[in-house]
Amino acid sequence: MNIKKYLIDKIYLIIFFVVLMIFVSLMVYLDGTVKVQLANIIYMNFVSLFLFIFYLFIDFFKRKRYYNALNYIIENVNEDIVSALPEARNNEEKIYNNLFKKLFEEEAIKIHRLNNDRRENSEFITSWVHEIKTPIAVTRLIIEDSMDKSKEEILDSIEDEINKIDGYVEQALYYSKIDDFSKDYFIQEINLDKSIKEIIKKHAKTFIGKKIKVEIGEINIEVLTDKKWIDYIIDQILSNALKYTNVSGSIKIYTTEDKKEKRLIILDNGNGIKKEDINRVFEKGFTGHNGRENVKSTGMGLYLSDKLAKKLGHYISIESKFYEYTKVIIHFPKLTNYYRVYKK
Repeated sequence: MNIKKYLIDKIYLIIFFVVLMIFVSLMVYLDGTVKVQLANIIYMNFVSLFLFIFYLFIDFFKRKRYYNALNYIIENVNEDIVSALPEARNNEEKIYNNLFKKLFEEEAIKIHRLNNDRRENSEFITSWVHEIKTPIAVTRLIIEDSMDKSKEEILDSIEDEINKIDGYVEQALYYSKIDDFSKDYFIQEINLDKSIKEIIKKHAKTFIGKKIKVEIGEINIEVLTDKKWIDYIIDQILSNALKYTNVSGSIKIYTTEDKKEKRLIILDNGNGIKKEDINRVFEKGFTGHNGRENVKSTGMGLYLSDKLAKKLGHYISIESKFYEYTKVIIHFPKLTNYYRVYKK
């Protein structure tokens, strides 16, 4: 900080001082009640100007110390900037220091979040690579052991593994788009009946293979959503239901509605979720008791479904009793309650 910049910053104060002294001088000179000589007025202005310059001189060096310290930090200090801040000697400098500390803390939080996201992305990619290698390896084994099997049986087994690979690729695709969601969605009124039947048809082989009965209730309702994203959400929830429902179990799909919202409900009589796991099922990478004990799981399906549902203005809730049932509910708030629920 130099004297020129300082005086530019103080230009309004200087103008105010000049106007004030002119006003006082004229009032004293034109006042007829007291006879004041012009020399006395000049002397008064000279002394006032000297004191004002003296004040500016002292104030300049006080501020110069503080601003020079800040410039030194900007040019030379790369770490621990907060501890390098000069001591504040007045309220203005305290405000600046508090502002710098707040900005530094906010940037530290952002960096911490970015590091966490980077670590989580790295963990997801590592997990995803290991998961996708399994169906590839199984496919190779099917081909190697195909001598004594029929063509239909071989193709059927390979198709199962390709479907698994396709599921993992789709999961990675949706995961990569979750932070750039706003560029790839279109809200419109869609009928859930068609979407649900398409998804059930997609999993027909699993239903037949595990002899799982599907009961479809009233699903002919229309909701405001994005078809591609809601199809993915329903598909993930139904996949989980199939995964954790035992042979000859059942899955029921139906809808309910009231003044506040429409609800799509997927209810299975499978393994259920432990009480201590129920509040963590939407956490990234969380697999819980079922994922650890029974089925290999990345713990990403419900996490992605929950994130996407919230971005669409919906939300998902889960009710469950271990070894009895799991009920997953997708809530579609009506327009009058959309903002309130979405904000929540």
